[in-house]
Amino acid sequence: MRILGRVFGGRTPNLAKRLGYGAHKRLLIVHADDLGIAHAVNAAFIDGVATGLITSGSVIVPGRSLEEIAGFARAHPEADIGLHLTLTSDSGKEPWAPVASPSQVPSLIDGQGNLLPQWTSETRANLREVEIEMRAQIEKAYASGIRPTHLDSHRFRLQLSGLGVFEVYLRLAREYHLPALIPRHWFSRMPYLQPSLTDGDVVLDRMVIINGNVKPEQWSTFYCRALESLPPGVSEFLIHPGYDNAELQEFFEYRLPWGAAWRQRDFDFFTSDTFRDLLSKCDVQLITWREIAGRLNSRHVS
Repeated sequence: MRILGRVFGGRTPNLAKRLGYGAHKRLLIVHADDLGIAHAVNAAFIDGVATGLITSGSVIVPGRSLEEIAGFARAHPEADIGLHLTLTSDSGKEPWAPVASPSQVPSLIDGQGNLLPQWTSETRANLREVEIEMRAQIEKAYASGIRPTHLDSHRFRLQLSGLGVFEVYLRLAREYHLPALIPRHWFSRMPYLQPSLTDGDVVLDRMVIINGNVKPEQWSTFYCRALESLPPGVSEFLIHPGYDNAELQEFFEYRLPWGAAWRQRDFDFFTSDTFRDLLSKCDVQLITWREIAGRLNSRHVS
């Protein structure tokens, strides 16, 4: 049976060794994207973290529900919450405005002053403006009380949009001393990635993300197969948990890919006894970005 989806990554457990684990250890981050966009997404993340099975998440700072997730972060400083740096808007009904003043980032916004709904071959994003907006999002997160553990980016915009944008991403990660999401298998797709890195940067061995070709009834099978075939090293399951309710249905305008029902299926699987039991059966240890940064820093100091 062929299970459809996207699986990125390499087979060499270099990061696991840097973290002090054995060569055959299988480590997994279960990471929830898009915190801050709606209460239904924040609540699913918070409930998932309580199960111990969803270990990490990242926040869209321009989202309407930033303060809610920031309040959780302030009350739970041990939580593993990073920043989902965002340069495009998702919802036509509720587009996101830049955090920086629109006058500072004209190449990133539309005629209404909101972030562009997507980047196309015609988009000419000014790299200085990209850095201004990304820095503004990071600083707003800190001001809200979030102490981020890592950086990633919405729709992988900062990793997959060319060398110049990727260099902004790396520069900010290094400046703020935060690991940034970079999967090893992207090296072959984007040849500018690997030469830009240093030994101090973090590279995951594998990343798994489901896609729109997987039918709802195949959801559990896809994730079970991905977990059973997980190689040694540090991997991330990048998921999108949320509650399929009126709020989220309206936000996504009943969109199917990455919409409300999609997010409910992710939440249901990753908080299930099936997933918990499979972790034990496959001898997979859950890990967080916080632990990665802490272990690397302590080994560097020692």
